Amino acid sequence: MISNNLKEKLASGSLIRKMFEEGNRLKAIYGAENVFDFSIGNPDLEPPKEVKDALKEIVDADEPGSHGYMSNSGFESTRKTIADKRSKESSVEVGANAVCMTVGAAAAMNDVFHSILDDGDEVILLAPFFMEYLNYIDNHNGKAVIVQTDDNFMPDINAIIAAVTPKTKAIVINSPNNPSGVVYSKELLCELNEALLKQDHLIHVISDEPYIELAYDGIEVPAALDCFDNLIICYSWSKALSLPGERIGYTLVSPKHADFEELTAAIVLSNRILGSVNAPAIWQKVVEKALYAKVDVPNYEHRRNLLYNNIVDAGFEAIKPNGALYIFMKTPNGLSDSEFGDACAKHNLLLVPGASFKRPGYCRLAFCVSEQTIVNSAKAFKAVAEDLGIKK
Repeated sequence: MISNNLKEKLASGSLIRKMFEEGNRLKAIYGAENVFDFSIGNPDLEPPKEVKDALKEIVDADEPGSHGYMSNSGFESTRKTIADKRSKESSVEVGANAVCMTVGAAAAMNDVFHSILDDGDEVILLAPFFMEYLNYIDNHNGKAVIVQTDDNFMPDINAIIAAVTPKTKAIVINSPNNPSGVVYSKELLCELNEALLKQDHLIHVISDEPYIELAYDGIEVPAALDCFDNLIICYSWSKALSLPGERIGYTLVSPKHADFEELTAAIVLSNRILGSVNAPAIWQKVVEKALYAKVDVPNYEHRRNLLYNNIVDAGFEAIKPNGALYIFMKTPNGLSDSEFGDACAKHNLLLVPGASFKRPGYCRLAFCVSEQTIVNSAKAFKAVAEDLGIKK
């Protein structure tokens, strides 16, 4: 018998994954060119040349010990290279001891929650948010406290502070945001830091940063290190280098953090005892060599524009995202997420209901799909609008 907790999780499952499987089923019936699957944020761009070159170089070098154990925190040279980059990008001097290499951002967040949460401790999440946060918190017997953002998906500092209790241990920040694509301003983040520092106990700020390189329209994502004192960064190269299947990332504790020494040690220990032991050796060396490489960000910006235009040209509403890989579209005519999803599915248009991100009344569309899929989808958006009686 499996645990009751896992029984419930299996029953609910991941709606994104279910939509992804539905997309595969429909493609087999109607052909890939006639199915418009915007359900999953699985980057379709290949990794940059620098990544492939680094991988070949490391494999060909056949250096002894390349595939063996290293410190649980990762290779010293890799961590130093990352720390140096973060120092250059902020006004904070970061050392290699602040960094712990992890199996992607998911493992990074689990390492952090395992390190800071006691049973019943609370973590504030700003809706809409990536739904797996709920599982990560639950993994370590924490409790998620959901606070809605404003109508533009920006954090409401008064609402956040009103949600703080003696059990509040952390708040998760995700900018550029999944699913809304909004980028939080430096002024807003610094204001939030000041508000948190005024509380009667330490509150960790966990900045989940897989999308920080993916910003558009000349927008620059503020360095969280410049904004927060008690900061823990969780990072992944899944999106920046199109490496989601390689599972490589890191945690970084700000040197300004009040519990820096104890917290960095706890994260390294958690990384080992949660089963990762260490991040994949070869990918640590690859990202070290290709640290300043990027995927084709203008390509994503172009696709964002195409998909956004399809949406608004058909008469629907959405805030044009400044970052990440998603458009958060408003459901029309007072329809529920599921009702609108069903209307779209009739035209092989697949999207994820906003309720999955704890923000009903919206749906998420990922634009990291082929340009042809986006172009071909224009007719589907217009057909759905016609079915629903929407006039542009």
